[in-house]
Amino acid sequence: MTRPDSVVLGAGLMGRLLALELARRGHRVAVHDAGAPAAEGSAARAAAAMLAPLAESAITELPVVRMGVHALQRWPQLLRALPEPVFFQQQGTVILWHRQDAPEARRFAGLIERTAAALPGLPPPQEIDGAALGALEPVLAGRFARALHLPGEGQLDNRGLLEALQRALEAEPQVRLHWHSPRAPQDFAAAGAAPGRLFDCRGLGARAQWAALRGVRGEVIRLHAPEVGLLRPTRLIHPRYPIYIAPKPGGLYVIGATEIETEDLSPASVRSTLELLSAAYTVHPAFAEGRIVEISTQARPTLPDNLPAVEFIGARALRVNGLYRHGYLIAPAVLDAVLEWVDAGTATLAQSLGLQFGALAA
Repeated sequence: MTRPDSVVLGAGLMGRLLALELARRGHRVAVHDAGAPAAEGSAARAAAAMLAPLAESAITELPVVRMGVHALQRWPQLLRALPEPVFFQQQGTVILWHRQDAPEARRFAGLIERTAAALPGLPPPQEIDGAALGALEPVLAGRFARALHLPGEGQLDNRGLLEALQRALEAEPQVRLHWHSPRAPQDFAAAGAAPGRLFDCRGLGARAQWAALRGVRGEVIRLHAPEVGLLRPTRLIHPRYPIYIAPKPGGLYVIGATEIETEDLSPASVRSTLELLSAAYTVHPAFAEGRIVEISTQARPTLPDNLPAVEFIGARALRVNGLYRHGYLIAPAVLDAVLEWVDAGTATLAQSLGLQFGALAA
């Protein structure tokens, strides 16, 4: 391939989505990533990939919710364009709590009700009793007296998606993939090496060029517990943080939500592991018979306001970063905002969603 029209740095979720869409628009694309195709060092591999804008509104700002609503409409389109199916469902989220955590549950409900009022396009949260919960989730019948159901929220299989995107990129004649190839924007500054456009999607790999970036550690457990039978993502109100349980194909469950202000990637602590496993057990005792497949830690790229940003680093170069814990929730919205700039040189979508786009950050 001759000199590429576009260079994408970083082949995590954002980099793969962007490279594929650019190629489908006729761009010759070179992708450089410091790691391997399996994306072991990417926050996207460790994520639960829940698409829950209303549930997340309890801990984030309205722009993220708006981007999440946009993404829920876009994900089915993006997935249909892939050469193989990726697990996706949109059956809503269930919020649970134990009796002693009822005050925190009321606070949580108040936060998401305010969000629903501010964004009337969102399906409103539904408070349900134990019988209605049993109809939604038969395995939880008789286990909780009250719950919240957030209709329309969804989830997908993150690892299946990363693999499908990899294979789609490999099949694109317009794409060249360079694994184990760490690069920075300045590596393409020379006149003979400068591509038409450059997109820096390296996450924490861009810290040397974006001083404001920091990592927020998360710990995630993957369990194989096919006898449990939860049908949809479930969140348990917890004194320290809301714990999620996301069912995946093949009887797998992803359990997580720890947030620690550090980039330490050492193994998960005993405290976090006990909290996550005990929380799952209190949701359903059959989790005790499950098998721990993996306990992983990852640091998520985060900017000071915990919101994503797209910044110019040159007339035809952008850096895309700061997706924090919301990568799968908001990636399609960020993608579409970047593609609008590529196609039309405008940022109308970004402005309507509240995505910071264009200003040069520190």
